[in-house]
Amino acid sequence: MKNIIAFAGSNSSKSINKQLATYAASLVKDVQTTILDLNDFELPIFGVDLEKEIGIPENAQRFLEYIRKSDGIIISLAEHNGAYATVFKNIFDWMSRAEQKTFMGKPMLLMAASPGGRGGASVLGMAKDRFPRHNADIVATFSLPNFADNFKNGELVEPALNSELESAIKTLHQAVFAKELEQTEADQ
Repeated sequence: MKNIIAFAGSNSSKSINKQLATYAASLVKDVQTTILDLNDFELPIFGVDLEKEIGIPENAQRFLEYIRKSDGIIISLAEHNGAYATVFKNIFDWMSRAEQKTFMGKPMLLMAASPGGRGGASVLGMAKDRFPRHNADIVATFSLPNFADNFKNGELVEPALNSELESAIKTLHQAVFAKELEQTEADQ
């Protein structure tokens, strides 16, 4: 069975991005989904001197292993001052030192949620520029503005936004299974 990992680029216990990533993962059918929490991958703040001293920490290696074993990725990035949350930037920095092609060509649904009207537009723009340089195959994106108005009781309540997310999920699903079809055809 195909496996998709989903996580938020946040360490908040009440992360709106984790809520969105979890909901999105629940919409993917015929796959196993694993929800990751960055709090389970605690790491020291990245620095080249520290890397020389201790090497790549085990938790960065463990997170990379989840990516390696997955068939697709759902990520919802928190936006702090227009950029990635520190916790995500830190794990991303550590992982990219161990594996420059950090996302390993896995199909990715890239998302962001925010309490305001821009829906994490700045962090999405940053990630759309940066992630492909680390071998991300961004097949769909989704932005959720005004989280408190549009997401209640664990689901999207605004029909147009829910339809948009379902379309993005369908695109991810097709990409995940297309990789398998490509491999089968290559093997023949």
